[in-house]
Amino acid sequence: MLIQNLTDATIASLYNVWGGIINFIPSLIGALITLIIGLIIASGFGSLIEKIVESVKLDSLLRKLTIESYLERAGLRLNSAKFLGALVYWFFVIVFILAATDILGLSGLSQFLREVVTYLPNIIIATLVVLASIVIANTMNSVVKASVMGAKLKASKFLGTLVWWIIVVFGLLTAFIQLGVNPALINTVVTGIVAMLAIAGGIAFGLGGKDYATHLISKLRERTE
Repeated sequence: MLIQNLTDATIASLYNVWGGIINFIPSLIGALITLIIGLIIASGFGSLIEKIVESVKLDSLLRKLTIESYLERAGLRLNSAKFLGALVYWFFVIVFILAATDILGLSGLSQFLREVVTYLPNIIIATLVVLASIVIANTMNSVVKASVMGAKLKASKFLGTLVWWIIVVFGLLTAFIQLGVNPALINTVVTGIVAMLAIAGGIAFGLGGKDYATHLISKLRERTE
């Protein structure tokens, strides 16, 4: 009797496992077909975008805007066609992987991929903001230098560099906000950097200008007496 019960329980478990596998196979096949179609579509759209960007010669425009030099400093090579093509390719890949996970019923992975797809536009906008800020900063740098040199002042390089950094920093802050970074954290970091520069400048002036300050005070004392 005990052996019969164990046999029945084992057979019932095997039937349940086999039934689950049989029911899962159509979903698996559908997910694989969706993924294969998605890879084909993603590859096609990625190649199409790459050829379109190459035809409009976007790299030449970016070189004229002096973007390439900043990318080279970061160890990157300017190839906007390949970058945008890869971006479009992975966008479609993630979308079709999301569809495949929905077919398989993987709700956790589906939710994560939805958040990734929803977050991608923020990355694109933040990148465009940084590029635009660099272009504007370079233009204003040249304008300020030309204006100061036209006024026959000697601080043209310093003022141009100062304006460049102000515009780029504001562009970076805007990009961080677009990426969803907490503004309070950004304010804390900026306040800390300003305080650090102020303290460093005060210490440097105090140590470097100590002798000169003593000389000025002594001369003032002599004239007063």
